[in-house]
Amino acid sequence: MAKISPVAAKYIVHSTITIDGIVDKPDVIGAIFGQTEGLLGADLELRELQRSGRIGRIEVNMNTTSGKTNGEIIIPSSLDKTETAIVAAALEIIQRIGPCNAKIEVHKIEDVRTSKRQFVIERAKELLRELTDTTLPDSQELADEVAQSVRMMEVREYGHERIAAGPAIDDSDEIIIVEGRADVLCLLKHGFKNVIALNGTSVPQVVRELTQKKTCTIFVDGDRGGDLIIRELFAVADVDFVCKAPDGKEVEELTKKEIHKALRGRITAEQAKMDLGIQDDGTLKEDIMASKQSKTIRSQTPSAGMFSSTAGSMPNRRLENNAARQEFVPVQRMEYNRPAQVASTPRAMPVNTAPVAPIASTAAVNVSRDRKPTADEKKIFKQTLEDLFGTRGACLFDQKLTILGKVPLSELSTTIKSLNGGIYALALDGLVDIDLVRLAEKLNITYLIGSGSKVKEATRINILTEDKLV
Repeated sequence: MAKISPVAAKYIVHSTITIDGIVDKPDVIGAIFGQTEGLLGADLELRELQRSGRIGRIEVNMNTTSGKTNGEIIIPSSLDKTETAIVAAALEIIQRIGPCNAKIEVHKIEDVRTSKRQFVIERAKELLRELTDTTLPDSQELADEVAQSVRMMEVREYGHERIAAGPAIDDSDEIIIVEGRADVLCLLKHGFKNVIALNGTSVPQVVRELTQKKTCTIFVDGDRGGDLIIRELFAVADVDFVCKAPDGKEVEELTKKEIHKALRGRITAEQAKMDLGIQDDGTLKEDIMASKQSKTIRSQTPSAGMFSSTAGSMPNRRLENNAARQEFVPVQRMEYNRPAQVASTPRAMPVNTAPVAPIASTAAVNVSRDRKPTADEKKIFKQTLEDLFGTRGACLFDQKLTILGKVPLSELSTTIKSLNGGIYALALDGLVDIDLVRLAEKLNITYLIGSGSKVKEATRINILTEDKLV
């Protein structure tokens, strides 16, 4: 009798059997064939189906407990699902096996193709995963990988100090200074070839020389270490622009988009000095100011009769000035105590007395030039010069020595022109030049106080320098 392999079956009928007694496997198989014979017709006769291979070998698994037998019957089938269901239902008519009562119950017809299909899907996933991991990527990924590896290979050792740098350092008019080799690799990976590293906080000599010849941009990490490197470079190199990574991030961690965004937002060295409070020599302004203020407080003891009546409220003004010392801000952000406009009385000049005007003007020049500052004025001017030291700013006074405002030197000319008079004295952190003198003459300013003077010719403006305020 021919038999079909379970592998070739499309369906498998799973059923359970319960027997009130003890029987053997041949008894169960004989009952299945005998009691279903002629029940389903000639086309579904189990013997003929098994002989033709459309029904596979019937498996019976049994165990005996307490005089009762329980087991499982498995019948593989290559019939269609309707015929298989009919054969499965026919099993349940068996009520007696040998001398014992029996009950057969079909609880599942398994579609073998479904389980095989699931196996195919899972295996296909594994094969595809292995294929993806072990085979070459697509053309774009391949091109990106090759380009990145080439950029990594372009790192060179520059100068006798053998510091990491990109290949375009010598050819480019602009360079980017970063902290270390990892930062150089990161920027090279994203297409920046004019990069050079510091390899620490100590600035190599070759980097100092490059900053003198090329436009230099500092690109440091967004932490305190980055601020210290900026200060060191300001002290020993010629820096043009400053760029920092976002707070808490390092340059080597940035993506291409973050690098481009950071470089587009770079600021000038002058603006960075103002933001960080750094002097040209790399020291902090607040440290210098605190030292000078402490020295001034120790060396001066105010007395009751220190100021004359012309100074008015100067002690309070000076205390406020010392307490509120800070960097200068652009003039458009400042508020001034603009003095009332001085009414000018037009001079009647008859035709027949025209020669009198030059004589009066000459006399006024001599009077203004011969005017000497009082002792209190000298003290105030000297203290103001000390307060302005290193700030690159200027301070404006009215006739009562009340401060009209403080401005950066870059905004000084515009500011005093906008005040249009009422300025008695002007103190600045810098040298007095002839252009400032000419402007002061037009606005009737009495004193110009500076650290030095470039003016050699006689003027009607009293120019006071540090040596004249002793």
